[in-house]
Amino acid sequence: MTNALNLEPYWMPFTGNRQFKSDPLLMESASGMYFTTTEGRQVLDGIAGLWCCTAGHCHPAIVDAIQRQAAKLDYSTAFQMGHPGIFQLADKLTSIAPGDLDYAFFTNSGSESVDTALKIALAYHRMRGEGQRTRLIGREKGYHGVGFGGISVGGMSPNRKMFGAMLPGVDHLPHTLDRSHNAFTRGQPEWGARLADELENLVALHDASTIAAVIVEPVAGSVGVVVPPRGYLERLREICTRHGILLIFDEVITAFGRTGKRFAADTFGVQPDLMAVAKGLTNGAVPMGAVLVDSSIYQAFMTGPPHAIEFFHGYTYSGHPLAAAAALASLKVYEDEGLYDRASKLAPVFEDALHSLQGEPHVIDIRNIGMMGGVELAPRDDGPTLRALDAFRRCFDAGLLVRTVGDTIALTPPLIIDEDQIGQIVETIAKVLRSLD
Repeated sequence: MTNALNLEPYWMPFTGNRQFKSDPLLMESASGMYFTTTEGRQVLDGIAGLWCCTAGHCHPAIVDAIQRQAAKLDYSTAFQMGHPGIFQLADKLTSIAPGDLDYAFFTNSGSESVDTALKIALAYHRMRGEGQRTRLIGREKGYHGVGFGGISVGGMSPNRKMFGAMLPGVDHLPHTLDRSHNAFTRGQPEWGARLADELENLVALHDASTIAAVIVEPVAGSVGVVVPPRGYLERLREICTRHGILLIFDEVITAFGRTGKRFAADTFGVQPDLMAVAKGLTNGAVPMGAVLVDSSIYQAFMTGPPHAIEFFHGYTYSGHPLAAAAALASLKVYEDEGLYDRASKLAPVFEDALHSLQGEPHVIDIRNIGMMGGVELAPRDDGPTLRALDAFRRCFDAGLLVRTVGDTIALTPPLIIDEDQIGQIVETIAKVLRSLD
């Protein structure tokens, strides 16, 4: 089949296009924990598609929900109209969200969820008569998607350097990755909570009256699974509350069981004002994202004539019927099959297996929490990322799909994984590491 395809016209995202097209990796189908390539080889999925297929691939209940919805209502505008499914989803999603996150604004991706959350934060302060609060604070090594808002508050240089000056008035907290103190930590590091106090320095520099929001990933996934130090998120929450700054959690990766509970906010016991979600919301089956919004923020917009539009923002595909059906079915599967509890119970097994790689060639750090793990490799002398990319391809050839971010092998398997498959993942990585230059 590969020979019959014209690979050239497709400009692939986050991919070395020339390298890929010279030696393509193509998936034909998927089921449960496995992909099947166009050559008929089975590949164990160690990353849940791309952090998103929480219940595995092509789950019958989710497939059935999408098929039935497509035959009934394929599309309905979200502007001045609605359909029952999206209201049912909002009700369900907010009922399981922590604290007073009682409202849901729907998007089509994590990037859109982040940009929406940033716009809500800015507009909220304006609605309250504090329109001078326009500054947004992100974090070094943060990933918040690829919209201009997301890359502005994000802290990954390759995602920013080609695209100009970004949004004005954005500043960044220091990252929390410190191998000198925290290498090979199991779960949350003990050192590093004091790094949250850098927010006080930014407040002193800019004045709190100019700062609208701070956005962080509870666990920074796309830079190699960086787990927050104990007390770090709690300290950020305290500082934000004291200065009237909104705290936004980007849970695009961590929501829906990845950290062992429904949301990382539950795992860490820290309540954000806004939460961006996507990926696992629909088990990856149909693109969808959402921003969960504190009730007090939503109510601040509900002023003026009832017919007036309160928030001039939205997307053609906000609340798409197929996405809503996929999300409702996914959330039901997660609960019916006990996947949140399963993640919590498997987490110690996953942790032990992952840390058994300490001492293997090239391994300089291992980080984990819940069903997330990162194995960081020493970079090769001829350039960063090359050793990890070599490991990625060798793992794939050995029947395992991993994700590489920089020189870190990231693992976020579907939550339906069993102990034998965890063992298979780690054994495959160990063999690959021993084969690398």
